[in-house]
Amino acid sequence: MSAATTSYDPAQLQALDAAHHLHPFTVHHELARRGSRVVVRAEGAWIETADGRRLLDGMAGLWCVNVGYGREELVEAGCEQLRELPYYNTFFQCTTPPATELAAELARLLPLGMTRIFFGCSGSDANDTAIKSVWYYWNLQGRPEKKHIISRRSAYHGTGLGSGSLTGLANVHGPFDLPLARFHHIGDPHWYRDGGELDPDAFGRLAASWLEAKILELGPEKVAAFWGEPIQGAGGAIIPPASYWPEIQRICRRYDVLLVADEVITGFGRTGRTFGFETFGFTPDIVVMAKGLSSGYQPISAVAFGPRVGEALFHADVEYAHGITYAGHPVACRVALANLRLMAQEGLFTRASGPAGAYFREHLMALEDHPLVGEVRVCGFLAGIELVADKASRRLFPRERQVGLRARELAIEEGLVMRAVGDTMILAPPLTLSEEEMDFLAAAARRTFDRLAAELRD
Repeated sequence: MSAATTSYDPAQLQALDAAHHLHPFTVHHELARRGSRVVVRAEGAWIETADGRRLLDGMAGLWCVNVGYGREELVEAGCEQLRELPYYNTFFQCTTPPATELAAELARLLPLGMTRIFFGCSGSDANDTAIKSVWYYWNLQGRPEKKHIISRRSAYHGTGLGSGSLTGLANVHGPFDLPLARFHHIGDPHWYRDGGELDPDAFGRLAASWLEAKILELGPEKVAAFWGEPIQGAGGAIIPPASYWPEIQRICRRYDVLLVADEVITGFGRTGRTFGFETFGFTPDIVVMAKGLSSGYQPISAVAFGPRVGEALFHADVEYAHGITYAGHPVACRVALANLRLMAQEGLFTRASGPAGAYFREHLMALEDHPLVGEVRVCGFLAGIELVADKASRRLFPRERQVGLRARELAIEEGLVMRAVGDTMILAPPLTLSEEEMDFLAAAARRTFDRLAAELRD
């Protein structure tokens, strides 16, 4: 990591943060008491805090810094665009070169016929765009009754009124009177938690059948779309059995239900293919993207429409009265273009499915011999490590013990950033991670679990 160019006073920054800064997904007075962790610089796969601690970022920021930190190619792209045209809108018959070129590049990366692209700033607003577009589409078809949308109980699709309703997590719903009407949730394809004695493929088909049952319960003539992350990330790194997604697609086609892939986490090389739907063998009607699109260097999202929906939107005589000020922001689009080109040059779209991904998988799977680890799930450079009270029965720890949160804090002390979803520890590091860094990551995780086991015995 390069030498520090700016000095910071951690205590002063923590005090200012506590006094003025409201954080996402936070009990604010608790954070103010503990003090926020002030991250001041980063390079490669490593971040540094204001108090001088150096940490391997096992979460690539928030699932997004796919090319690692400190990539001058992306910095220069942003600076050049800021000098040429720092902003212009895409309303009123206007566009900019970066927005136009990025739309064309995404159309090239996506399946044939998925050529209509709409830009936003985040996964939440992209999912809201897709929701409105689904409803708009069915209105264009003269079928205004097809408005109900189905997702899953551990889904995470954002926190807007629509995207938060798609999300299935109780903590996103309860405080805000969500979900809205028309949104429904079915069970997750979580074989380890819910598969019982079934083999994974049999369970995958069973989990897919829950969609068919819900469609029939609501009435196929009323169901507009099924929404799903290829891998449920924030819901606990739920990697579905191979049988799941092809069966989901068959059901959607049978009942004329649109299939939406939320690729906010899984897109752009995370699973070892450009998109997660390629890894799992299905073709969606709509694709939602963000995070890895720019590797987090600029806020940007996109929604891609397949031929059925995209052509209907394009040829409609009814105004598509939707948009935001920063849709197609030229700086964000230019950085995203540079990011995609860098990924292609360095083979990062597929690195996680090659030797590097195999090395990552091998090191993490070795953790299954730990007495606290019930299952390790790995797909590409995304993993979930399930912590359990009893391996034989798959018995979980009582929720109030907050074992996962304690593991997260111990991991920081060991120099590793891991995320806790309940008692599932999540890893999604930069796609550039070296073998030496993978060695460090696995060793730090093992030390974390050893310390946790010792605490739980006391």
